[in-house]
Amino acid sequence: MTPFDVAAGIALLLVRPGMIVMVTPFFGALNAPMHVRAGLTILLAVLMGLAAPVPPTLPATGLAVVVLREMAIGLAIAMAVRVVVGAAELAGHFIGYQIGLSLGALIDPQSGVRNNVLAVLYANIVVILCLATNAHHDVLRALADSYTALPIGFGGIDGAVAVSIAEMLGIVFVLGVRMAMPVVAVLVLVEVGLGLLARVAPSLNVIIAGAPVRIVAGLLVMAASLIGLPALVVRYMPAALERAAALAGAFR
Repeated sequence: MTPFDVAAGIALLLVRPGMIVMVTPFFGALNAPMHVRAGLTILLAVLMGLAAPVPPTLPATGLAVVVLREMAIGLAIAMAVRVVVGAAELAGHFIGYQIGLSLGALIDPQSGVRNNVLAVLYANIVVILCLATNAHHDVLRALADSYTALPIGFGGIDGAVAVSIAEMLGIVFVLGVRMAMPVVAVLVLVEVGLGLLARVAPSLNVIIAGAPVRIVAGLLVMAASLIGLPALVVRYMPAALERAAALAGAFR
């Protein structure tokens, strides 16, 4: 085995864990220091390398194809967590828009984009719940199992990619709506009540008087509905992992 083959094998072992560390929030994502992410990637690569078979020889022309396949598989596994966190952000956007806090946006350290305060809050709560329910263990098991089901090497792409992506986007929408539904439903009733009040008392400025009512009612219902988030995360996290495994399996 030439030095090039040894270096290529080590580099290939870093790709799949590296994608998971870069994308998964509780493994680092964008907010962790670079040396922490690099050290965790190397640690996972060493642990996975004990059982992951690396091709003895790889042509230089095909190395880029193998790297792209490894990146796609690692990204597919990491998307299981990003789907649940994205659903939480969607719920926060729904609630923030209904309450009237959509203009109060800040940079989310988990994703690096501008989100409103409630979207950031829901995303962080879901990340904590994922850690509390050992979702990070499930991701590591999926990573280890992927080397058995999808060994390092060449592969292809089948038509299940589009179906798996559509199903994962469906989880984002369904879970996000379920998280936000209690608050949205109550705020719809509040809007109906304010509309009736405007008809009864036309001189009352409902736009100004209704703003604190929306905020107070929305925050109270949101605080009461947070108790149901653990059950939703426990229910939908295995489904997201199954869809992620199906997406990764499309790169056989």
